[in-house]
Amino acid sequence: MSSTGVVAIFIPIVLRIARASRIAPGRLMMPLSVAALCSGMLTLVATAPNLVVHGELLREGHAGFAFFDFLPFGLPVLLLAIGWMLLARRWLCTGTAPASHRAPRLQDWIGQYRLEGRAFRARVGAESPLVGRAGTGLEEAGLAGWNLLAVEQSGRCGQRRLRSPTRRLHAGDVLRLDLPDPRIDAASHLAALGLQVLPLEGTYFCGYANDIGLAELMVGANSPLAGTSANRARLRDRHDLAVVGLRKGRTAEVRDLADEPLETGDTLLVAGPWAAIRALGAGADGLILLGMPSEADEVAPAAERAPAALASLALTIMLMVSGVVPNVHAALLGCLLMGLAGCIDLRSAYRAVHWPSLVLIVGMLPFSLALQRTGGVDLAADLLLDLVGDAGPRVALAAIFVVTAVFGMFISNTAIAVLMAPVALAVAQHLGCRRIRSR
Repeated sequence: MSSTGVVAIFIPIVLRIARASRIAPGRLMMPLSVAALCSGMLTLVATAPNLVVHGELLREGHAGFAFFDFLPFGLPVLLLAIGWMLLARRWLCTGTAPASHRAPRLQDWIGQYRLEGRAFRARVGAESPLVGRAGTGLEEAGLAGWNLLAVEQSGRCGQRRLRSPTRRLHAGDVLRLDLPDPRIDAASHLAALGLQVLPLEGTYFCGYANDIGLAELMVGANSPLAGTSANRARLRDRHDLAVVGLRKGRTAEVRDLADEPLETGDTLLVAGPWAAIRALGAGADGLILLGMPSEADEVAPAAERAPAALASLALTIMLMVSGVVPNVHAALLGCLLMGLAGCIDLRSAYRAVHWPSLVLIVGMLPFSLALQRTGGVDLAADLLLDLVGDAGPRVALAAIFVVTAVFGMFISNTAIAVLMAPVALAVAQHLGCRRIRSR
């Protein structure tokens, strides 16, 4: 993959590791950057300059590079970089991010609002009276006092997927339930309704943080919900969210909150799908979104499509390595497969394109062509040959390397490759050097 794309993927992962390990993000960010630079020296498609030089060879009638032709040069550099990082890590920035800027985690709110022991997963049996009922009318079917947070169904490849809890229930659906009233015997109550209790991962759905979460909302001064109860607010019907906690001032209420009157300034803890929580950011019903836990930044919006994305990536890499089709065709095929599988939509695909780099490359190609047609490339090659004299091809190669490296410190490496590739080919032609695999 493109090293720039890899960095974009790994930045949130590295930040998550830094937060979990309580270390400064810069201590991991610099190794990430160096690793991305080294990866560009390992394969043909890992960085744009490799493809630029490869394309220039093909345009001049040469065979170009194979997928792993860069590996003998890049692998030693990678090993040296790993060794140097292990030695120099003590001088990287140390310390931790200020605790005041750390977003709360789900576990923090679970402790503050005393949600331990309130979460249940239960499968709807074929004989359950809940079959065929909408999620908004379960109180009449015997689930009074419970909060239905989400309905879980089995998707393809064994993946779980959620659907709106307001739709009708079917046999085999798995309910994610919250029980705020400790006086109810949960096991016997669920069994009487034909529901099979299932194991739960983590504390209060922490194991399902990718598709269901918590958020704090404040009742605004102009909210029509002020003076009503959490039950009459009907957040389930309007926003697919359930009120699972209430805080007045600094005190969290732990009793049943269904009939508790709401006042301006009260803080509600709601639970539900992340999409429904983010939809409240516009201030619906006069509710102000105070904050979401740090897990919200780690949510994968289409986690159930991960197998399709990995399969598309694996196919693309196999096509590139084998050379069955050109690399451009392989990459385009992989993108189309991910689009057909729903891994990405058209708008996200446009946002993923790094337009400044694309415009730079497109703008530099005509500039390079103009230098060749006006004799600028031959002039640069002659100056370089006059500089090295009769020292031979190895000295000329070293001179090209040094000039490219120096200018690469101040100009984009892709732009330098566009400009220097014709010069290098002209020098090789003057010296009578040819690649072994040239046509």
